Amino acid sequence: MQAVRRAQELGLDLILIAPTAEPPVAKAMDFGQWQYENKKKQHDARKKQHIILVKELKFRPNTDDHDYDFKKNHAIRFLGEGNRVKAVVQFRGREIAHVDLGKKLLLRFAADLAQHGAVEGQPRLEGRNAHVIISPIKAAVPPKEKEPKERETRPKPDAGPAGGAPPAPASN
Repeated sequence: MQAVRRAQELGLDLILIAPTAEPPVAKAMDFGQWQYENKKKQHDARKKQHIILVKELKFRPNTDDHDYDFKKNHAIRFLGEGNRVKAVVQFRGREIAHVDLGKKLLLRFAADLAQHGAVEGQPRLEGRNAHVIISPIKAAVPPKEKEPKERETRPKPDAGPAGGAPPAPASN
């Protein structure tokens, strides 16, 4: 009862920390302020975390060089953002007879991205798809820093003589 009276005198709440302890442990604090600070900490923790996504790129066994390079550049961007990349080669119809071409394509893809990511295992064939997963290298992922953008100031064109009237033509 003394603790309750003392907390009321201070204008605080009495909160049981360990009610089953002998004697029970209580703390006098502003419960609303504690809830606010706790919610703020959780919000800041969520803001700082980065959810790693798996970005999927689909190929065919006879994918052309330009298409391959285009998708490779996308994969480099994804790895730079800190996401994992799953490269999938889809075999349709009679293409399944050329699984070796698909695996060769995936190995080439993994070798091209060796600077940007680490390969998680060898290419695997599951049904009509072969895939490989590439994770970003920690050192390659730059921390996102927010820098204020400087406003570009452009000089204003001359307004001419006072009054806003165009300058008089020069006479010869």
